[in-house]
Amino acid sequence: MARVPSPAVSPAIVGRPLYEPPISFHQTPSASADFEIERVTSPRGQPRPPLHRAVSDYANDALLQTSIGNVIAAKAHPFAVSGRIPVDPATTLTLFFRTKSGITHSLDFPIDVDYDTPPALDVLIAACNPHPRVRDDAKSESLFYRPKLPLTTSLELANHPILEAVRNTLFPTLSGGHYLQAVRDKLEIVPTGASMDEQALPGDSRVATVVVTLPVRFRGGSFVVHPPEGGGETFEGHGGKSGPMEWIAYLSDCTAEVEPVQKGCRITVSYAVYIKSFGPAGVAPERPDPLITPNDYFLDNLAPIFNILRGRTIAFYLTGDYGVSPADVLAESLVPYLKGGDSILYHAIKLYKLSPELRWTAGGYIWPVDRSVECGPEVIDGNSYGSPGRRPQSGGYGASPYVEGDEHVINLRHRVEQSGAIPLAEADIVLLADKDTSGSMSGTISKERVPLVTGGLLDKLVVNILLVVYVA
Repeated sequence: MARVPSPAVSPAIVGRPLYEPPISFHQTPSASADFEIERVTSPRGQPRPPLHRAVSDYANDALLQTSIGNVIAAKAHPFAVSGRIPVDPATTLTLFFRTKSGITHSLDFPIDVDYDTPPALDVLIAACNPHPRVRDDAKSESLFYRPKLPLTTSLELANHPILEAVRNTLFPTLSGGHYLQAVRDKLEIVPTGASMDEQALPGDSRVATVVVTLPVRFRGGSFVVHPPEGGGETFEGHGGKSGPMEWIAYLSDCTAEVEPVQKGCRITVSYAVYIKSFGPAGVAPERPDPLITPNDYFLDNLAPIFNILRGRTIAFYLTGDYGVSPADVLAESLVPYLKGGDSILYHAIKLYKLSPELRWTAGGYIWPVDRSVECGPEVIDGNSYGSPGRRPQSGGYGASPYVEGDEHVINLRHRVEQSGAIPLAEADIVLLADKDTSGSMSGTISKERVPLVTGGLLDKLVVNILLVVYVA
């Protein structure tokens, strides 16, 4: 069937109806699975009318295509996000600061400097220093409050889900067990006629910056964020009017500037955002800054263990249940999710500059750190489902009802060894566990389960987690 040539139509309008009334489409088989070709016929079987398009239509198509590309690019790599903080009209936002003379002042918001300028605002401006970089078009200097002087506000950032919004937008791939923490950075003031140029990037380990605009009326003063690859995103703002306060968050490799304030005064408080974990095993191990620190009692009892067993590889059982399948994940992937005493022990060992690792263990065998628990099919007497006519009892490996010498135990050991596990004795690992008066191990240990087919029935292989470390 001959293919009807299509007119020269911009890619931006593909899929848009061009004719009225709507035209029925009949699909024609395509030679390629990647393409779908449609043949257009009119409802009355008449030939398709010629396409006539004005020059302005092509200009609109070019603008449309450019806008589509910009939206898709911004969606793929977001570097800034903004929102609003609801303000209770019945409460007053207050800023407390202390000048170099040692006198403490308070400044209540909202403020309209054109109507009434509080004396405390003049004191605050006098206590500030000018920014080192100034825009060429600035008629006056932008200011920042001296970092060494005390400053606090009645605004509690933790009372608002700003960090959660920042995480979902700017850090969507942040792994579990890691959290964002905000620390107040500085207060900046851009008065009438002033603007703020791009300042030097901070040299700390922050991952983002959150800027909150205090309710002071101003006009102009748009906030512009520039990503490292160029370009920028402008946040106009609503000029400190009554109502919700505005906040803007941007990544640490971006720079920001404020365009000239035409009227009023723009006052902002910025917060440095850091990634934290419950211990040194964070996404940036070269800069460990944990949220928790093991106490001295715990560390003092670890010291003699490391001194006595120096040069040996030791292992502790974990005690938490993490609800994962050892057949699907590596034990090492549980590090960000460690909880309770498991987390304290892991990060206490890290403080001794050692390198702990998590590994799966079952029935006196241990799997390598880079292997999951993968037991192959059961093969007995050439049959993949065990001996004919025999129904094995279900149970976990290494526990009742399996008994030593049972053919299914022997077969299971073979399957475990085929999956890469080796006996603990061959691995030369000293297993440390507390024992009661009868010599049995006391306390609970982690138990994860792997589906296992034995004799045609579905069992569950109980797998434990070991924290293994070589004491250097």
